[in-house]
Amino acid sequence: MTAETGPGDAAARPAGRPGAPPRPVEILPDHVANQIAAGEVVERPASVVKELVENALDAGAGRVEIVLRSGGKTEIRVIDDGHGMSRVDALLALDRHATSKIREAEDLRAIASFGFRGEALPSIAAVSRFELHTAEADGEGTRVRVDFGRVRSVDEVPRQPGTTVGVGSLFHDLPARAKFLRTASAETRAASEAVVLLALANPEVGFRLLSNDRALLELAAHERWEDRIDAIWGDLAETLVGIAAPAGPLRVSGLVQRPDAARPRGGRRYLFVNGRPFRDAGLGRIVDHAYRTTVAEGMHPSFFLRIETEPGMVDVNVHPAKTEVRFRDREAIERALHESVRGALAGLGSTRPVGRGGRTGGGAPAVAPGKGGGRRPRSSEGHPAGGAGPPGGGEPMPQLALFISGHRGEGETQPTGVAEDAETGSERAEFHGPELWQLHDRYILAATREGLLIVDQHSAHERVLYEEIMRRFETGGATAQALLFPVTLRFSPGEAAAVEELAGLLGRLGFELEPFGERTFILRASPQPHARFDAERCLREMIRELTEGSPLVDSARNQHERIAKSMACKGAIKAGERLGPEEARELFDRLFATELPGHDVHGRPTIVRLTVDELDRRFGRS
Repeated sequence: MTAETGPGDAAARPAGRPGAPPRPVEILPDHVANQIAAGEVVERPASVVKELVENALDAGAGRVEIVLRSGGKTEIRVIDDGHGMSRVDALLALDRHATSKIREAEDLRAIASFGFRGEALPSIAAVSRFELHTAEADGEGTRVRVDFGRVRSVDEVPRQPGTTVGVGSLFHDLPARAKFLRTASAETRAASEAVVLLALANPEVGFRLLSNDRALLELAAHERWEDRIDAIWGDLAETLVGIAAPAGPLRVSGLVQRPDAARPRGGRRYLFVNGRPFRDAGLGRIVDHAYRTTVAEGMHPSFFLRIETEPGMVDVNVHPAKTEVRFRDREAIERALHESVRGALAGLGSTRPVGRGGRTGGGAPAVAPGKGGGRRPRSSEGHPAGGAGPPGGGEPMPQLALFISGHRGEGETQPTGVAEDAETGSERAEFHGPELWQLHDRYILAATREGLLIVDQHSAHERVLYEEIMRRFETGGATAQALLFPVTLRFSPGEAAAVEELAGLLGRLGFELEPFGERTFILRASPQPHARFDAERCLREMIRELTEGSPLVDSARNQHERIAKSMACKGAIKAGERLGPEEARELFDRLFATELPGHDVHGRPTIVRLTVDELDRRFGRS
C-alpha cells in the first residue's frame, strides 16, 4: 500500500473481489484450460507415471519400462510394446476429451479400460516438455513434440510398434506448482508405489522401473498373483492364504495374510474391482472386522483382494484421479467381502506352519485381477474337517481329505474313508477319526495326509467356548448345573456393582446368583464346560477382568462379546491338565465344528501345522 492508495481504493484490490470493477466473461485459451485440468490430473510425477502406464496397459502392452530422473521432476519416460498409434491418432490424442475408450454417455456405465476421459495427455503436455513417439504394427513412426501446451514439431521417425512418451521439466513454467514437489527420493517412492499398484493389477505384464539408471523393479510376466507378490515383497507371499471365487455375478477372490503373520504396521492392503485398483477405507474396515478374534487388537494383516461384478454395478467415474469407485449395491459388496475373508480364515491354511510351507494348505491359488474366476483349492488342508468350504469358494471337504484314520485293518496302508469315492464309485470303510496323542498335558497331536497338526488344548477350548457362548446369547440361555453346596461370594464395591449390572447376562451363561447382603452373592448354579471346571474361581476372575479391564475384553465390540471372551479364557481347559482319550476326542471334534478353528480369542493360533515336506527338509531328504 502506498500513500496514493488507501484501504478503500479499488486499485489496491485484485480484480474479482467485492468492489473491483467488473470484467467480461471470456473463454480461456486451450493451453490455459489444459493447465487448469492438469491441476486435477497431474498432482506430482507419480500422477504422470500412473496415467502413462495406464495408457500403455490399455494399448495391450506386454512389457512396460519406466525411466525416472530426479524422482520424475527432470525426466519421465514410459516405453511400451502395445498397439501404437497412427499420425492422425497421435495428434488427436493431444486434444482435450479425445479418446478411443468411449463413444457415448452410455459407455460410462460399462468401462473396462483404465483411461476413458481423454484428459491425461493434453494435461501432461500443458505443464511439461512433452514428446510422443509411436508407431502401429504396419505403419510409419510419428514423433510429436509439445512445449508447455504448444505443439513444436510433428515428424516421421521410424520405430518398433508401440509407444514412448517422454516428459521433461515438469511444472517448469508453473513455479507455484513446482515448489510443492517433495525431494527426489520422496517422489521416486511415490512413483514406485504407483508402478507397483499397476503391476499387481496386471501380473501378466512385465515391468521395469529405472531411477537415475538404477533398476528399482524388474518384474517378469507371471500367471499367478502369488508369483508377482513374491517378486515384489519376497517372504510376504509365504504368509498368504488364497480365496477361491465362486461362480456368480459377484465374486471375491485373492489373498489374505495368516493372522499369526499380521504386524502392527506396514500391512500391504490392496483392493481391485474388475481389474482396476482403488482405495476404500470402509472396505478395509470390513476386512479388519472379518479378522476379529483371530488377531490381537491393533494388528493390520495384509490383503490383496479382487472384486468382480457386472460393469454396470460399479461407477469408476467419481474421482479425478480414478482412485475411488462407487458401488450400486455396497451392502452386497461388504457382505461378500466379509464372508470370503472369514471363509479363508476358517481353513487350516490360515494356521501357522512350522518352518517353510506357508502357502501349503492355503485355500485356493489367486489369479490376477480381471483374469477369470477362482480355481479349486490347491491343498487338502484348505477347510475345517468335515465342514463345508468357506463362503468365499471351494467345495465341501470330507474328513478323509484332512486326516488319517486311527483304525486300520491288518496290512492296510491307505487311510480309510468316510463315503463313496467320487471318482471310482467304490465304497469306503467307515472313518473313525484320526488317532490323537496328548503331549506334555498341553498339546494334542493328530496325523494328517500332509503331516501333523499340533493343537494347543487351552487355546482350542477357548475358541470352542467363545463361539458356543456367542450362539447362546443369540438363541437362548445355557444349561446350568446346580451346585451341591452353594458358594458365598463377597466382592469389592466395583465388582459388586458389575455383578448387579451383568446379572442377566451371567444368568444366560448359566451362573445363578442370588444377592445375600452388602456386596455378597450366593452362587447356586453354574455352567459345566468341562469336568475340572472351577465355577468360583472362573466367576471371580471374570468379574475382576470385566471390572478392571484387560486387552482381551477392551477389544470387544459390546458387552456380550466382553463376557464371552472373558468366560472363554477363564473357563477353558488349562495347559498342564491331562485329558483322557474321550476328552481329547470331544475337544478335537468340537474345535473343528467352530467357524474359526485355527485361532483363539486372543489372536493366537490354536493349531500349528508340520508338513512331511518340512520334516524331510529338516532330515536332509529334500
